[in-house]
Amino acid sequence: MIIVNSIMASLHHILAFTLTAALVYEFIAYRKGLTVAEARRIQRVDLVYGISAGLLIVVGLLRVYYFEKGPNYYLNNHVFWTKMALFVIIGLLSIYPTIRYVKWNPMLVENKAPEIPDKEYRNIRLLLWLEMACLVLILFAAPLMARGVGS
Repeated sequence: MIIVNSIMASLHHILAFTLTAALVYEFIAYRKGLTVAEARRIQRVDLVYGISAGLLIVVGLLRVYYFEKGPNYYLNNHVFWTKMALFVIIGLLSIYPTIRYVKWNPMLVENKAPEIPDKEYRNIRLLLWLEMACLVLILFAAPLMARGVGS
C-alpha cells in the first residue's frame, strides 16, 4: 500500500505542478497585441490547465477516500475545506478567461490575431491575478493540512 500511496501522491503533485505551470504561463503570456501563434499557445495551455484541474480533482478525491489518511482525516479538517474552497474559487475565476480565449477561434481560423478590448484585457488580468493569489494560498494550506493542522 505504501507504493500505491506514493504513486497517487506523485500523480497529485505532478498534476498540481502542471496546473501551476499552466496558470503561470497564462499569467505571463496574456497581453495586448498577441500574435496568432501566441494566442493559439495560450488556448492550448488553457486546455492543459483545465485538464490538469479535472484530473487533480479525481486523483485528490481518490486520495481522500481510498488512500493516505482516509476520509475522516480530510473531511474533518478545516484547512482541507479551505483548500477546496480556494480550488473552487480558482475554477470559477478561470471561466471567463477560458470563454474569451475560445471566442478568439473565428479570428485565429482566418489567421488574424485576436483584438482584445481594454476592458476585457483589464478584467482578464485581474482574474489571472486573483487565480494566482488563490493558488499561493493553496500552496500555504497544503503542507499545513498534511501535518494535521486544522483537525
